[in-house]
Order: sequence, then C-alpha cells, then structure tokens
Amino acid sequence: MHCDRCGSPAIEWIRYSGEHLCREHVLDFVERRAKRELRAQVDLHGGARIAIGMSGGKDSSTAAFLLSRFLRERRDIELVGITVDEGIASYRPGGLAAARDLCGELGIEHRVIAYEATAGHAMDEVVSVDPEAIPCSYCGPFRREALNRAARDAGADYVATGLNLDDTAQSILMNIARADVEKLARLGPHDVRQPGLVPRLQPLRMIPEKEVYLYAFLRGIRFHDATCPYAERAQRGRFREIVSRLEDESPGTRHAILSSYDQMRSLLQEKFPPARLNACARCGEPTIHEICKACELRGRLGHLASVESTVEDPSPR
Repeated sequence: MHCDRCGSPAIEWIRYSGEHLCREHVLDFVERRAKRELRAQVDLHGGARIAIGMSGGKDSSTAAFLLSRFLRERRDIELVGITVDEGIASYRPGGLAAARDLCGELGIEHRVIAYEATAGHAMDEVVSVDPEAIPCSYCGPFRREALNRAARDAGADYVATGLNLDDTAQSILMNIARADVEKLARLGPHDVRQPGLVPRLQPLRMIPEKEVYLYAFLRGIRFHDATCPYAERAQRGRFREIVSRLEDESPGTRHAILSSYDQMRSLLQEKFPPARLNACARCGEPTIHEICKACELRGRLGHLASVESTVEDPSPR
C-alpha cells in the first residue's frame, strides 16, 4: 500500500479519513493539527510563559515535544515542565524520570510538586486510609490543585496538558451522562482568565490517542509506558470502552462528539458563565464554595485516620 499524498510506502491507514499515509505525512498530519489547535486557543504574539503538565507518559511528552518544536525560535516564550508526584511508589518514579530526561533533552526547566506537600497525603496512603473510595475521586482534585499551584508559582500564563481526542470525547460523554451541564461548560481549553486559576491549553485535543502514540514512536520520544495501578477502578474506563466501541463501529465518532460540543460550547458558556470564585477558607486556593474540594477530601482523610486510630487503640486517654 502506498501513501495517498506522495506515493511512498504507507505505514498507517487513517480509518476516519480513509487515507493511507507514509511516515513523513503521518508526522505532518499530527503537527499541522496540533499547531492549528494551538493557534486557535491562544494568541502568543505578546510572548508568554507556558507550563506543561508532564506525567512522563506518551501524551504529555508529545505535547512538550511539539510545543518545543513549534516555539523554539520564539525568544519571548518560555516553557517549563511540571510533574505532579502523586506518591504512587509502583508507578510515579518511572514517569518522573522520563519527564525529567525529556525536559533535559528539550532544554527546558523541569519542576516537581508532590501531593505530600500540597494535599498532605501520598496516593498510596489515601488508598490505605480510604480503601472503599474510587482513588481517582481523590486524585483528580488533588492533581488540579497541585498543577495549578505549581504553574502559578512558576509564573506561568498558561498550562498546557496532553489531553488527546479520546480523552476529550470521554469527558464530554461522562458529563452528559451525569447531567453535569455546568461542568461541561467549563471544559478546557479556557479562554477566560479567572483570579488564581491558570488557563488550560490542549494542543492535542484533535489528535486520536493512537496517532499520539505513533507520532511519539516515529519521533523517538522516550516516555514512560505504564498504567496507574488505581486506574482500573475509575469510571472513565467504562467511557473509554464506549468511545472505543463507537469509533470501531463508526470511524469519525470521536471527532463528531468533539465537533458537536464545540458548536454548543458558546451556548453552554452563556447559560453557565464562569462562577465568582472565593478563596478557600482553609488553604486560600480559588473555589466556588467556602471550602475547596481538595480541603474537603483532606478533612475526610483526617477523620478516617482518626477513627482508624481510635479503633486500633481503644484505651482511654
């Protein structure tokens, strides 16, 4: 089979478009869409400092590589990689090392922020204290808090993440299934800057996960290819299967979901404009409530740990 664009040997068939592409045109296909998406999301003519949330996995590593490739000639733009260390002993060290090494290769600053310093609890400890809970219900708020705080401390104007097309389609369907229309309206990328929150950029939101993986492989981007040991209990896994099955049966479904969302987005944001934010009464981070979700979860962990301690040592004090 030959490339439909140049006649060279094809290495990939893009099912949703019907094209057969060679190595060079696969790379070009990914880069053009990522560059177009970045330009649509942000105007960088005045310069900027962009933090990149880097787990060390294929998506965030590819996002970092592409941003460095697109912006390396811009002296008015700085990139800084930020890795959130959740405290998962069997998983995080490999990703942290991969992110650090890639930042070294790209010549960009790398920072690490740990849950122990922000949330006050490593995820391994969280799972031990609250074994019945879905770990992601803790990890999501803790991660958002840590990444936002680290980006703000780094003086970043934006935070870029490696969210790909599959991730985005899953998030849209999850919020629809939960009837959480207000959260649907707040999905990134963000075009409104709120006090204390660093706006998100998502340059890979139009790139399917498989193509991100292929791009990383073809470019020789080294990444940590592992799955979080707690991910199997996440609700997202079910939506991952749903989106994958729909795409297999009807190629282009992921793009259709995202396109439908983008067409409705302005109406959703008009119905649910950005909420007025308060400073959390406990930690000072921005929240729509008196107490932020991360502090609420920290309080729950503290209560559970106290109960456990009482059960283990019932003697009067």
